[in-house]
Amino acid sequence: MRHRLLGLAVCALLGLAVGAATAPAASLPVLYNGLLGYAHVSPTASPPGANDWSCRPSAAHPHPVILVHGTFADMSDSWQALSPLLHNNGYCVFALNYGSYAGSGLIGVDATGDIAVSAGQLSSFVNRVLASTGSDQVDLVGHSQGGMMPRYYLRFLGGASKVHTLVGLAPSNHGTTLEGLFTLASYFPGANAFLGLLCPACEQQSAGSAFLQKLNAGAETVPGVNYTVIESANDEVVTPYTSAFLNGPAVNNIRLQSQCPLDQGEHLSMPYDHIADADVLSALDPSHPLSPACTLVLPVIGG
Repeated sequence: MRHRLLGLAVCALLGLAVGAATAPAASLPVLYNGLLGYAHVSPTASPPGANDWSCRPSAAHPHPVILVHGTFADMSDSWQALSPLLHNNGYCVFALNYGSYAGSGLIGVDATGDIAVSAGQLSSFVNRVLASTGSDQVDLVGHSQGGMMPRYYLRFLGGASKVHTLVGLAPSNHGTTLEGLFTLASYFPGANAFLGLLCPACEQQSAGSAFLQKLNAGAETVPGVNYTVIESANDEVVTPYTSAFLNGPAVNNIRLQSQCPLDQGEHLSMPYDHIADADVLSALDPSHPLSPACTLVLPVIGG
C-alpha cells in the first residue's frame, strides 16, 4: 500500500506537469491521479474519449485501440488517463467491460468469470469495432488480466489476424501467487467475498494453473502480432513481477525502473503512471517513440 500511494502521488505530480505542458488546447483532461480515477461515478460509463462509434481511424493511426481492464476493475475506473490520452493523440479509442460473474453486473466482480469466456466477449467486441471503423486490425492495451486474457483470444479464437499490437500493463502472463490475488482483491470493496468461491478467473491466474499451462505451452506469442509488456518491480499483485514478461519474437519487455529508477508505481497505479502511458504511446507508434520524463523540475524559490 505504501508503494501504491507513493507511486500514485508521484505519477499525479509528474503526469499533471507533463500533461499541462503538452496537451493541445482542445484536448480532454488526462487524470493521472489513480486515486481519483478509481472514485468513478459509474462502472458502466465509458471513459473519456472512448466508444465514439462514429470515429474513423486516421492514416497516422490506422488501428483503433481497445482498452481491456483487469480483475475486479471496470473500464471506467481503469482508463481515466489512457483513454483521453490516446484520444488526444488522434486514436479512435474503445473500451469494454467483460467477465462479470454469471452476468451479474455487480460492481467489483467484473473480469472474474472464466477467462476463455471473457476472451470470447473480447472477440465479439473486436468484431464490432472493426465493422464500425472499417479497419482491418485493432491494437489492444490491457491491464493485469486484461493484458493476459487477449493472448487466449489471439491463440485459440482466431484473433491473431485481427490484432496488430498487444500492450500489457503488469499482465498476469505466467500467473501470480495466492497472496498476490488477495492483495488485489483488498483494493476493491466486496471482492474478497468472491475470491474463493465465485472467481474462476482468480484460480486460473494462480501460478501453475491448468489454464496458464495451456496458454503458455509451446510458443508464448503468435506470429504477426507485436507484443509490449510494461511492468514495475514494485508489483505486489503479479508476483514475482518478472512473471509478467513474455518470451518470443516481436516482444519488448520493459521494466519501469530501468527507465526511471525513482518511479514507485505498482500494480494498480500502472494505467495512471505517466511513464508507463508514454511507453504505451511508443508501443502503438514505434516510429515516433517518446522519452518518458523521469524527473519533475520545480521552480527555485528565492534563488
